[in-house]
Amino acid sequence: MTNTPSPSPAPSERSPIGIIFLTVFISMVGFGIVIPVLPVYAKSEPFLLSPSALGWLVGIFSLVQLFAAPLFGKLSDRIGRKPVLLVSVIGTAVGFFVIGRADAAWMLFLGRIIDGASGGNIATAQACIADVTAPERRSRAMGIIGAAFGLGFIMGPALGGILASYSHAAPFYCAGALSILNAILIWARLPETYPAEKRGSADDKATLTEVFAEGRGAFIALLLVASLLSTTGFAFIHVLFALFCGDHFHWTLRDTSYAFAYVGVLAVLVQGGLLRRLLQRNIEKQLAMCGALALALSLYWLPRVSGVPAFLGSCALMAFGNGLLTPTLSGMASRYVHGRAQGRLMGLMTSAGSLGRFLGPALAVLPLPLTFSAMARPLTGDMLEKVQNGYLTSFTAGALLVAASFGCVMLLKTPAKDGQREESVGQTKQ
Repeated sequence: MTNTPSPSPAPSERSPIGIIFLTVFISMVGFGIVIPVLPVYAKSEPFLLSPSALGWLVGIFSLVQLFAAPLFGKLSDRIGRKPVLLVSVIGTAVGFFVIGRADAAWMLFLGRIIDGASGGNIATAQACIADVTAPERRSRAMGIIGAAFGLGFIMGPALGGILASYSHAAPFYCAGALSILNAILIWARLPETYPAEKRGSADDKATLTEVFAEGRGAFIALLLVASLLSTTGFAFIHVLFALFCGDHFHWTLRDTSYAFAYVGVLAVLVQGGLLRRLLQRNIEKQLAMCGALALALSLYWLPRVSGVPAFLGSCALMAFGNGLLTPTLSGMASRYVHGRAQGRLMGLMTSAGSLGRFLGPALAVLPLPLTFSAMARPLTGDMLEKVQNGYLTSFTAGALLVAASFGCVMLLKTPAKDGQREESVGQTKQ
């Protein structure tokens, strides 16, 4: 009767978080390599993609992931997190290699589709974190994922800018190689965080109804809408940031990559340090509101800057706002759903984010002139004015979308936890 294996959970609660951190970090280095390079790469010879095609190229990864992420989440609830994570990362590597080899636009799109179809790694990593942390600590644990995002954006874009100076294909080959390394790390070091006895069987499924049950429906729905709106607005920078820096400041791709790295440094400071301290005060809703407001203001300010110092100031505000908002929303969602449905819920949150990361780039390029890619650089005269007006309209629209997410967070009413609900029911019976 005293043989309960109480010591064993301790190591498994600590070691997976470190490996998950490294897994997400390596994934984000690869992602960070590509983000500043892809729009510039695709608008150049031999591709010369139109603005709308650029938006679709950047966003189609997330459009495909929109459908793949819930399936990966459900599958991870059924067969475990590790095999799903492994397949996802290998698929990412294949997608990067196809883009690196591309000599026609269809190959660029094929590589992005392959990558998106296998892109369940972040949602599964979030589910792993939820598996090994107590509900009240999940927002802080999601901050660890956010810190890995930030560190990836420090090294990834800077590395991408350096590699792009040698070859436009080099960043994509490097990202593919890093994904292979990531797969090896997962296979060799990551323990399974979701044991077989907890997984749903064919007769024991964690349904969508279960995720929204017990008074959580309005709360989860508002979180999903807030995530969709904020991610859509923020994703404008995925396609516009590098293009804006080149046209507004005449920066090289390497210079732009360093600006991305600067944002990554600030994101690490916010998510890995400041956020963890603030969450000890149990003010998640207030932090999410503050993050949404700061992010909206930064997007509104960015195209209106007149010099590099002001631009870096707007980037700092952007990193602060997104660093507070994104992990806090994820943590608030996962806290109120039991373990069996964690993978499904993280899949839903990732799907909302994926839809936003598709809609953002697709909408962001609409105000740009149709001849944008064919324009001779540096821009002058009427061409410069048209492009600048396009950037101004796009970033303002992104700011308005994030401001709408602020309204959703304001309307949130935290549901009672299971323990509180049972206590309330017991008091009623008495």
